[in-house]
Amino acid sequence: MDIKKILAIRNDRFGEFLLTMPAVRALKKKYPQAQLSLVVDSYLRELAACIDCVDEVIIWDKRRHRFSQIMAFSRSLKQKHFDMSIAFNPSKEVNIICFLAGIRRRIGYARKWDFLLNATIADTKHFAKKREIEYNLELAQVAGAATEDSSLLGLFNEQKLLAQNIDGLFPVNNRRLIAIHPFTSDSSKQWPLERFQALADEVLNLPDTTAVIIGAKSEPSQALPVFEGSNKNLINAVGKTTLLQLAALLKRCRLLISGDSGPVHLAAAMATPVIALFRSDIIGKSARRWGPWGRNQIVIAKKNLLDISVSEVMAKINATLADTTAIKE
Repeated sequence: MDIKKILAIRNDRFGEFLLTMPAVRALKKKYPQAQLSLVVDSYLRELAACIDCVDEVIIWDKRRHRFSQIMAFSRSLKQKHFDMSIAFNPSKEVNIICFLAGIRRRIGYARKWDFLLNATIADTKHFAKKREIEYNLELAQVAGAATEDSSLLGLFNEQKLLAQNIDGLFPVNNRRLIAIHPFTSDSSKQWPLERFQALADEVLNLPDTTAVIIGAKSEPSQALPVFEGSNKNLINAVGKTTLLQLAALLKRCRLLISGDSGPVHLAAAMATPVIALFRSDIIGKSARRWGPWGRNQIVIAKKNLLDISVSEVMAKINATLADTTAIKE
């Protein structure tokens, strides 16, 4: 089968999107002459356009659509004459769309109306036997795109990252930057904001160090006063960056401390060391599946997040800062 056009679909959350990109890169490497189109949620448009292996970004937001919208989107895809589709996040809508678009080879998971697909594998992700990146690469293998390159590094166009004016956004100067992301989209995975505040205070006591609090515009606004203060070395960047600017900012940082969240994986893609705080008692949400990927990534995981102390996190911060092998090149 001659593959000239590939449709890859990952239109859910930020972190999931990033953990799919090694599999998307594998598709491009296997079919270098094919046009690779990537379907994402609209808020990921700019970041997706910065992925070097992606030729076209198509928007299909992750929400329920009217049947007329599904039909219209299917017709628009049909006009592009895709030879193969691969749905990394299973949904009835996506499976219907790929079928109606007349895509000859339709790859995905054996669930959610998988009878509309013609190449499937079992969806066992909830057992967390592998990392999310490995599950995505497993699905790419069905398309013939086997690879040993599971790295998040080298995904982004360096020129586009360098074009982000971080110095113009924040007074970072030449001080050591440590990023803190104190929010999560799932309250069951939230380390208390008061502990993040205490951690920020400890970080600010480190010599020549600026702490930058990061987060999306959608992060809870009532939590922001927790991180307001007169310390000139505390930067509140919550809601003040695009995802591409956040990538460039994290690339400048020496370290990120965060709960289970998308910025953990963006930092890993920027070769920035991460200290991630996880619950260990919910297997499907554990670091066994969702932990940061790559070198210099540290996970502190306990059944009860309240058992993770500020002093324990600071010990990991100090050890990471002292580890010369973890210094970014």
